[in-house]
Amino acid sequence: MVKQQRLLVVIADGEHARFLRQTPHDTLKQDRVVEANAAHQRPSGLRSDGPGASFHTGSSAHHAITPKHDPKELEKEKFAAFVAGEIDGAVSAETWDALVVVAPAHSMAVLRERLGPAARAILAGTVEKDLIKTPTDELPSHLRQFIPAVLRPGA
Repeated sequence: MVKQQRLLVVIADGEHARFLRQTPHDTLKQDRVVEANAAHQRPSGLRSDGPGASFHTGSSAHHAITPKHDPKELEKEKFAAFVAGEIDGAVSAETWDALVVVAPAHSMAVLRERLGPAARAILAGTVEKDLIKTPTDELPSHLRQFIPAVLRPGA
């Protein structure tokens, strides 16, 4: 009898993350969902106040100073770093044979950088796609190269 692979799949974007595992019945099952605190806030709600203003010498005109960083993008980076920590926690809490991480490019860069050594050791691969809203039963077709044939429809 072939030993079943213990597969952890993490699908994330800048505001949501889904942790899935392979079940004994060779399907993917969602374990948990993590959402960013700022997921449903407007960018204006992420700053403490409006942008600063500057004066020109010899003039009473005020000119707004545009922030150098988009607060929404900064929150997405923070969330990706948080998800990397959650992946590390999941890897240290259980024995996994393989890890697959799926995220858009902007989130994937932070995830790759922040994953710990244990998670990197079992990382079977990454997919730079936004599949966060893809139904669980449709995911195996997007992850063909990483998921055992028994999980793939039509395999």
